[in-house]
Amino acid sequence: MSDDLGTPVLDDHLHLDPDHGRGIEAVKDFARSGGTHLLVVNKPSWLLGVEPETGEGFRPVFETTVDGLSRANKILDGRAWPVLGVHPGLASKLVDDRGFAPEEARDLMRAGLDLAAEYVAEGRALALKTGRPHYEVADAVWEASNAVLRHGLELAAEHDCAVQLHTEASEDLTEIAEWAEAVGLAPEKVVKHYAGGRLAGPTPSVMSEKDRLELAADRGEPFLMETDFVDDPDRPGAVMGPKTVPRRVRWLLEEGRDDAVRNAHVETPKLVYGVDTEATLDR
Repeated sequence: MSDDLGTPVLDDHLHLDPDHGRGIEAVKDFARSGGTHLLVVNKPSWLLGVEPETGEGFRPVFETTVDGLSRANKILDGRAWPVLGVHPGLASKLVDDRGFAPEEARDLMRAGLDLAAEYVAEGRALALKTGRPHYEVADAVWEASNAVLRHGLELAAEHDCAVQLHTEASEDLTEIAEWAEAVGLAPEKVVKHYAGGRLAGPTPSVMSEKDRLELAADRGEPFLMETDFVDDPDRPGAVMGPKTVPRRVRWLLEEGRDDAVRNAHVETPKLVYGVDTEATLDR
């Protein structure tokens, strides 16, 4: 029996691997704990054993994510949506491991994003995912990665969708928000995955640690909550488990932070993604 928290509960960023990880069992844990809605991001291509040579080569990665959500939607009181794109760490994999020039890596990753945008255009995905490395890289790789990121912003503007970013840790990404505005994408539709409780520029998708959530709640600005559950059997305790967001929602409610819960699970999902977590709730 699920734990009804009396509110939609959205995990904004987690991964599911139906073939190698916990897959649908993780969704059941989330739902039993009171979770209702999921944004499921495709795993990095190399973790699924896919080494694309062209943009079309990313299709098995995207199909794995999209197909896996049909079962999740039968379990959740709400629903799950796919977020598709190319992990920025692929740039290093291509250059360091496969001998690509940075410009070749850039072009392949942009082609992968083009394919992801087709899923958005077809209504098979809700948002895009891109970014830049969160670790030190050569200048040429950094430039190529920023070109990929900016292409993702352009595609999001073209398709009127949100884009999730994997970037370096920062409390100020106003430059990226300005890039978004320059191509016609509202900055609030740019989401910083793995964010702290304070962020200038994009919308923070806050890792569900109590101190980060307290900071986000106190600010009163739009924010989302996530776990970045990786669903990797080789790293079973990595990042946060699928029960975490519902448990943190219960804690916020017990602390009297009802407004923060509504912000993160009703108002901000509507602002950023255009989804109504209340209307999609089946009770």
